[in-house]
Amino acid sequence: MTASDVTRGLSIFLSLTPIDSARAEAAPSLITGDSQSSNRRSQQPDTTLKKDPDCSRIRCRLTYLKRLNFSSDATFIHTGNSGKIQANLVSRYLKPYTTMRYFPDGIRNCYNLKVDKGRKYLIRASFVYGNYDGFDIKPVFDLYLGPNLWATIDLETQVNGTRKDLLHNPTSNSLKICLVKTGTSTPLLSALELRPMGSDSYITKSGSLSLYFWRDISESTSQIRYASDMYDRIWTPYFQKEWTQISTDRKVTNSNSYDPAEDVLRNAATPTNASAPLTIEWISGIPDDQYYYYAHFSEIQDLQASETREFNIVWNGEQRYALIPERLGINTISNKSPLTCKGKCSFQLIRTNNSTLPPLLNALEVYTVIQFPQSETDESHVVAMKNIETTYGLSRINWQGDPCVPQQLRWDGLNCSNTNMSLPPIIISLNLSSSGLTGSIATAIQNLTLLERLDLSNNNLTGEVPEFLGNMKSLLFINLSRNDLNGSIPQSLQREGLELLVEGNPKLCLSETCRKPPKKKVLIPIVASVASATIVVAVLVLFLVLKNKKSTYLQGLRHLLPWTSTVNDTFANKKSRRFTYSEVIKMTNNFQRVLGRGGFGEVYHGTTLNGSEVAVKVLSQTSTQGYKEYQAEVDLLLRVHHTNLVSLVGYCYEGDHLALIYELLPNGDLKQHLSGKGDGSSIVNWSIRLRIALEAALGLEYLHIGCTPPMVHRDVKTANILLDEHFKAKLADCGLSRSFQSGGETRDASATAVVGTLGYLDPEYYRTSRLSEKSDVYSFGIVLLEMITNQPVINLTSENLHITQWVGFKINRGDITNIMDPNLCNDYDPNSAWKALELAMSCANPSSSKRPSMSKVINELKECIEGMTKNPGLETTTSLDTSVVPTAR
Repeated sequence: MTASDVTRGLSIFLSLTPIDSARAEAAPSLITGDSQSSNRRSQQPDTTLKKDPDCSRIRCRLTYLKRLNFSSDATFIHTGNSGKIQANLVSRYLKPYTTMRYFPDGIRNCYNLKVDKGRKYLIRASFVYGNYDGFDIKPVFDLYLGPNLWATIDLETQVNGTRKDLLHNPTSNSLKICLVKTGTSTPLLSALELRPMGSDSYITKSGSLSLYFWRDISESTSQIRYASDMYDRIWTPYFQKEWTQISTDRKVTNSNSYDPAEDVLRNAATPTNASAPLTIEWISGIPDDQYYYYAHFSEIQDLQASETREFNIVWNGEQRYALIPERLGINTISNKSPLTCKGKCSFQLIRTNNSTLPPLLNALEVYTVIQFPQSETDESHVVAMKNIETTYGLSRINWQGDPCVPQQLRWDGLNCSNTNMSLPPIIISLNLSSSGLTGSIATAIQNLTLLERLDLSNNNLTGEVPEFLGNMKSLLFINLSRNDLNGSIPQSLQREGLELLVEGNPKLCLSETCRKPPKKKVLIPIVASVASATIVVAVLVLFLVLKNKKSTYLQGLRHLLPWTSTVNDTFANKKSRRFTYSEVIKMTNNFQRVLGRGGFGEVYHGTTLNGSEVAVKVLSQTSTQGYKEYQAEVDLLLRVHHTNLVSLVGYCYEGDHLALIYELLPNGDLKQHLSGKGDGSSIVNWSIRLRIALEAALGLEYLHIGCTPPMVHRDVKTANILLDEHFKAKLADCGLSRSFQSGGETRDASATAVVGTLGYLDPEYYRTSRLSEKSDVYSFGIVLLEMITNQPVINLTSENLHITQWVGFKINRGDITNIMDPNLCNDYDPNSAWKALELAMSCANPSSSKRPSMSKVINELKECIEGMTKNPGLETTTSLDTSVVPTAR
């Protein structure tokens, strides 16, 4: 389960598609790179983000949209705002490049990605400004990889956007990609992609490889990328007028460690003059740049017995290799050590004296070496700082990226030792004075094993001074002044050479006597004055009053939950189990990660002992409504089991600690996907939307006719339709559910208060307070309209305030293209769409007697889906002939 009010990812996306699963899915949006004319010679690569000239039609756009799964970046960064490029520019780009995350606050904002240390990755960062803020101020900022500068992003020069591609071996299991403000403009990021590469490819003497160009030696005008290229290298066509293209339709084996796209290998160029060399030249932007090339060759012609193709590979006049290309196979030739150019780089293929045929080239990759000399901070110190941050709930915007380096971006409150760039920096000083710290002194501090100075003064720390501080032999200075610590100071902290400041802790004992309990009982003389006696009496009275109130509160709680023993007994006979509060703390890692919050309390991410991920709803002790929802939800979920209802894993009832543990549905709720905050590509398909609607309807039907007594959900909305890893729909948040008589209205006299969500709430139920299953039908109709149109349910800026008014206005014009969600790009069956629209409006009829039952709704949705199955071609329609759609009703 995921809470309905969880804030999910914003408007940019992060691709973390593993190669194996990427083979089964398919790819992003925008075509990037430089589409060159056949006569253009290779120069400094233009990685400006452009719309593919061959992909202007909707069908072609959708092909790219379906290629890779892009997911929200919300779990990888916690700063920044979402934005969308200017409306008149949207048509120039495909998702996800129409949205971005921008960072107006702080100097450095970082993504933190989990990777496998030592494994090579292709990292791609894309940037499009698109005047998202209306200021037309194109930003210039720096892009960092961990503590090292990767590139300067200059969108003043590259006005159409830019892309940076890097082949890199991470030195730890965490990869930090940071945007650093260098002036007054605001950094932004449109997309971030991370792909694991083959382990034995692109090997360098040192450093990482920054893309210079990927060239498909072909007269084609279309780029080649994923899924043809498993690593989504973007092969840009390149051809010269002095060349002749040769091609084959036969299969070409491309399975070496580089695995270039087979479509690239099916084409090649040879010099038209068979005696001339095949030459590719470019100007080296920086004289000291070091290059690695990877040239791919395949003999795709049928040679006669008397024919031979053999040629030398030459770099700047120096012969590097002689090659006879393999027949319909692959040869990849690269330099083992970095090469330099003196102004101009020249890559040549020169026919040997033994050859009867000119040289050939299928594809060429060129990279420059980029060094990242600064080592990251010692990983154990980074983990310790993150644990300290979590323990105290600190939220400092500059606590992102590497804690120690670069020095000008070091975290507040830290000093580090960084004498050698090749060695990991270590943290030697931590100053959290006046930081609002509460609780005990964090045990994670002891993992800063070389700490010399620690300042925790002027906070609200409680508990005893821990023994581990005395065991940190490197500590020379500790300031614990002006806290609320108690107990005695450990003997280990009384050592020579350690300066310890503890004043301002009135409960902290500094003398020897408090460390050794007295051997004899001592009669304490009564010397209190009348005034002090009065204070003591007042305190006792207050204590008794508060104790009585707490007792009354707990008694009220027990009165509110008279069914608790029944719940426990029921759980004992089920697979679900009772958890102790300590188990809840452990499974949520001390309530570390909040998924959402509501009137009942908060929902936390958890992991059970068997490794299953769960959502833990913890009841607030101050929320009466929360306890009522708890009672209703347990009462319902203990006796109902359906594949389209969220499952209850277990519960906690320990004193005044109450919690419910649900299955975790990793794809969040339907609302966030419709709003573009989830993996929008996952439900772009019309048939998937219909399937989600059908599954939600099946869950409601079960509540209405499969339960004894029947139940009304009362809060059906897109935010309460959750999606599992396969986008199977399940209804959640049954805390407002009420039973009703199968013939009509609610039989629960205590449920007369009208509840629900504005916009989805049945107007008849709101008017009369009479509840029936048709109230859920109305809400479902609104959900279906939202899925069809992707319009807001309530729009205060429109004359048609409610979604039913907006749809009614559009229906009168008889054109469904203006009703359907534009994100579908007209890719739907119009007859199916009309049928679903009519069903939604029927469900949302103001009169409950005219609404269908959920069983009728299910039959209608099945017909919508079956109609598309019988006419599969309709689902890929790129334009609609509105003359053949039904007349508006």
